Amino acid sequence: MIHKIGFMQGRLSPQVNSRIQAFPWEYWRIEFAVAQKANFHLMEWTLDQESLYENPLLTIEGQEEIKKLCETYKINIPSLTGDCFMQDPLWKSKGKKHKALEIDFIEIIKGCVATGINLIVIPLVDNGKLENMKQENNLVAFLESQANFISMHNVRIAFESDYEAFELSRFIDRLDPALFGINYDIGNSAALGFNAQIEFSAYGSRIINVHVKDRVLGGSTVALGKGDANFDMIFNELTKINYQGNFILQTARAINNNHSEVLIKYRDLTLEWLKRHAI
Repeated sequence: MIHKIGFMQGRLSPQVNSRIQAFPWEYWRIEFAVAQKANFHLMEWTLDQESLYENPLLTIEGQEEIKKLCETYKINIPSLTGDCFMQDPLWKSKGKKHKALEIDFIEIIKGCVATGINLIVIPLVDNGKLENMKQENNLVAFLESQANFISMHNVRIAFESDYEAFELSRFIDRLDPALFGINYDIGNSAALGFNAQIEFSAYGSRIINVHVKDRVLGGSTVALGKGDANFDMIFNELTKINYQGNFILQTARAINNNHSEVLIKYRDLTLEWLKRHAI
């Protein structure tokens, strides 16, 4: 199961401008070697809107380098979290801006295909949250217009959302299950006070990726086991749905900058929950 547990890109690098998550421009290459040394073989790429087209994922030279680094350090990158979609959501835009963001979406898929990434996480939270039905309809209409393109490139889209359970079930039921699913973020659900049993009963079959983190109710990310996430309940629910996807550590940052040590500790905790619930 250790090969099912990965980390969010940047978690093994120094923080960028004190942000908990950002593309590690100065360290992204180094992080491959650090990951191998820590016995991690799975990474989820992260993509910001700022300097989007300078990200190696979206340059031909960068794509080749990513593939070589993956081969050299035995790292697999099956998924990407598109913070860019949250930072500049196309479902809230109009006119030329909207067209430009549509092009971004298409180019990101092309970059993913070029580097072997087949799952894109779109965060519908914070600045990217769906605030009304018009925004939701804008998003669904765009995705439906791109369904053939997405299918042709063998990519799936997973949504992370702050919708309560049955609203999220209603939303995801509007979209083709072959192409679209849910990224279940353990910490976010804890912070929102959601009940995992209700969530899984509503949309468990649509979960295709899991972000492992802990948060306090109504608050921020904390060390695993120190917040309000009920990990035993959640991993028990994952067992019930026979979850086969990955577990991405999107965990709290190390206070002492010893990122590897902390991430290894969090991986070991996750392994314990997996073994306890026979996932």
